[in-house]
Amino acid sequence: MGEVGVRVSRPAAVRLAPVLLGQGVRVRRRIPVLPEAAGPRAGSVGAGGPLAPAVLGESTAAGVGVERIEDGLATRLAHELADRGGRRVGWRVSARTGATAREARSELLAAAAAEPSDVAVVVLGVNDTLRLTGRAGWRRDVAAMVAALRAVQPPDGRVVLAGVPDLGAFPALPRPLRTVLGRHSRALDRELRALARAPGVLHAPVPTLTGADALATDGFHPGATSYRDWAAALADRLTP
Repeated sequence: MGEVGVRVSRPAAVRLAPVLLGQGVRVRRRIPVLPEAAGPRAGSVGAGGPLAPAVLGESTAAGVGVERIEDGLATRLAHELADRGGRRVGWRVSARTGATAREARSELLAAAAAEPSDVAVVVLGVNDTLRLTGRAGWRRDVAAMVAALRAVQPPDGRVVLAGVPDLGAFPALPRPLRTVLGRHSRALDRELRALARAPGVLHAPVPTLTGADALATDGFHPGATSYRDWAAALADRLTP
């Protein structure tokens, strides 16, 4: 099950390993695999002074849960920033379903950092939670990505670390699997909060997903309404 980096999760995961593995297999069989959102991974919206956000991450950064990239997180965030600031927002995405922080660092970061960005949003943590990635390795990989993204930003640029969703609140996961993963997701999110103490780095908690259409058909990824609300929350964090 991978390295368990949270003290409270280590004994629980080891003691419950047979149960957790069995539940994990059943969940994977039950939850449908949804495709990434269709459409270009870059574009622009609005008019005015330019703003260049980059989004780096896992399936939610790639828009899994909606059919069109226009309804995904990156595009909705671009619209929010354009509407609030009266600017032309040229957005781009470097993301892949199933990516962990280590994989994003080695395989996705180069594209995200290939051009300067005013804002970079890092959306990771669910896959690291599912794999019980250790806290030290998680923090090291995210910190390296933050440094690389900040290096290609202007002095007033910002890197936003999207909070790790609390998997303990996901109804698609049975207990005790949900309990163990919930503890671990919260621990990884605390590491992001610690990294956000650095200049130019922000932490943005994921808003609570509510409503009948909050989740996609797999009961795991956000739906269109949730991506819209999440983008608005990120824009609130960037434009208080």
